[in-house]
Amino acid sequence: MLASSRRESRREFLWHLGGGLGGIALVDLLGREGLLADDKPASPRRELNGGLHHRAKAKRVVQLFMSGAASQCDMFDYKPALIQRNGMPFDPGEKVELFQSSPGACMQSPWGWKQYGQSGKWMSDLVPHLATCVDDIAFIPSMVSKSNVHGPATFMQNTGFVLPGFPHIGSWVSYGLGSLTDNLPAFVVLPDMRGFAPNGPGNWSAGFLPASHQGTMFRPNAKNPIADLFPPPSAKFVNPDSDRASLDLLKTLNGEHLKDRAGDTRLEARIAAYELAARLQVSAPEVLDISAETPATRALYGLDEKITSDFGRNCLIARRLLERGVRFVQVWSGADNGFPRRNWDSHEDIARDHLDMGTSMDKPAAALLKDLKARGLLDDTIVIWTTEFGRMPCSQGSKGRDHNPFTFTAWVAGGGFTGGTTYGASDEWSYKALEHPTYCYDLHATVLHLLGIDHQKLTFRHNGIDRRLTDVHGDVIEEILA
Repeated sequence: MLASSRRESRREFLWHLGGGLGGIALVDLLGREGLLADDKPASPRRELNGGLHHRAKAKRVVQLFMSGAASQCDMFDYKPALIQRNGMPFDPGEKVELFQSSPGACMQSPWGWKQYGQSGKWMSDLVPHLATCVDDIAFIPSMVSKSNVHGPATFMQNTGFVLPGFPHIGSWVSYGLGSLTDNLPAFVVLPDMRGFAPNGPGNWSAGFLPASHQGTMFRPNAKNPIADLFPPPSAKFVNPDSDRASLDLLKTLNGEHLKDRAGDTRLEARIAAYELAARLQVSAPEVLDISAETPATRALYGLDEKITSDFGRNCLIARRLLERGVRFVQVWSGADNGFPRRNWDSHEDIARDHLDMGTSMDKPAAALLKDLKARGLLDDTIVIWTTEFGRMPCSQGSKGRDHNPFTFTAWVAGGGFTGGTTYGASDEWSYKALEHPTYCYDLHATVLHLLGIDHQKLTFRHNGIDRRLTDVHGDVIEEILA
């Protein structure tokens, strides 16, 4: 046979090269570097201290979320000019667009301010317990949101997007690093006992990630803290042996069903959930039982005080979950359930509503920091305190504050952060971010970095796009890292 004299095109040459042994080698190299889009990331590596892409400084995260928009200028963002101009017209030199009102006069905080710690951080009298922790906290008073509407802004702080359907940061952490224990979920959510925030459980959805990475809801104050974990009292026929036999049968049937539906993560998650539920029947009652906690610990979290008992219990449960291997715990303060307000959305009376919310949060949040530190857990546990946006420095009506997406405060502690520091600043009014405007993308990138994850490499292929938590944004905030 005569050899063909036709010369290969450049495209054909590259295709033949890539489709042979060279292509196999290339795929192997890309896979080792974690550069291939896949539905499963590489496993955390021991030599990287459990990190995925580089050495990790933290292993777990607890996020405290203040639903309704906590006021930065009434807790953390001290502005002498606002005090001096109290009652004077609010005029930042531009048109002020508010959510549901016209700008009122400058309104100083109802609470006084003092300096605390070696860092000399100014803190409001509304948060006297957190004020004693300032040297362990890194403050970010220049946070910015892309929305001044609660639902989209809450999605943004949790998922990086203002639209529904995207995974929570806890789901990304679960997907990237997996679980530290087989007996508890990797990602647990403790909602406010009074109800959900805007978007409800959609806030802790796994989105397009495998369904097994969605948050598992624990409600410690409820009669059944984990829904459907145990059979109802009427099911007298259920016993440990029949329960195990039922689970085995379900596993077999679901396995056969899955053979014809490869890639259906909902079914895979359901199979895994049955197995986890069986283990939770033993582990969950133990982790939720705080009766063995010392009187000193109970007092630290405010469990014996009516105003702090609910959030305090959730913070204590969060600590117990973290020390038993849960990777990510989210604790909510505030519920979207109408009037009287039970969240941080203080349109009518900042002094009345923030007094209730701030007092209920302050002591338990400080207790969580102190308790983690005393137990040696703070060194490798990240604590995040955040809200969906802030509140305006001018009055709404005469006593309230309207929404402010242009600047608000988040703070972080533990797990590789430098305490007693501040990154960024708002303007003289606490109206807009002035230095280092910071978005959730930057905060998320920094948290992932401390967990040993490169936020640009943690991707999931969805609808033809390599999606990531930080979308196309995000810079690690090096200035607050230890």
